[in-house]
Amino acid sequence: MRYFVDTAVLSDIQALSAEGRIDGVTTNPSLIAQNGSDFKETIKAICAVTTTPVSAEVASPDFESMIREGETLAALAPNVVVKLPLTAAGLRACAFFQAEGIKTNVTLCFTLNQALAAARAGATFVSPFVGRLEDQGEDGIALLSDIRRAYDRYSYETKILAASIRSVAHIEAAANAGADVVTAPAAVLNAMLEHPLTDAGLQKFEADWRATGQSIV
Repeated sequence: MRYFVDTAVLSDIQALSAEGRIDGVTTNPSLIAQNGSDFKETIKAICAVTTTPVSAEVASPDFESMIREGETLAALAPNVVVKLPLTAAGLRACAFFQAEGIKTNVTLCFTLNQALAAARAGATFVSPFVGRLEDQGEDGIALLSDIRRAYDRYSYETKILAASIRSVAHIEAAANAGADVVTAPAAVLNAMLEHPLTDAGLQKFEADWRATGQSIV
């Protein structure tokens, strides 16, 4: 499974990239607005520090505007993935960009029917929202499993990008459900490495080593 970071904070992207721990970046207008930065300049800055896929989302709801905005975003850097809403206009735009060789991320997916429609439109990625489904009392992880089975059955090439990830448990469940990619905030990705037994074991190793009085170098 691949790991994307869901953020517009450049320092987080740089740190995770330097550690070799991420395979891509997802953003949206809300994340960039929270960062208080210019939208296009932020996308260009992110793409300047990573060669991995960077999802940049259109802001308009109609087909013609999506095409204009998507083409503008795709021209910012070769690793931009145009992010589109899972609507009739968004799927039409998805098929247009697929024919043009531009990668897409179809977002706000909440049902298997929507995921199938995205795959038929040629989406590079589809983003089921795990956490938001759970907010409504539904099973977001079960949706990932359903999409996995359906995509495998019909040999769809669209990658399942588990989104709205809020915990390490979500990441583990997404992996078990067969997601191709998970995108999560930097704090959640960092928490993946944490466990009290790891900390305790490391402290003991360090104490035992100090007691020897030796040095490796």
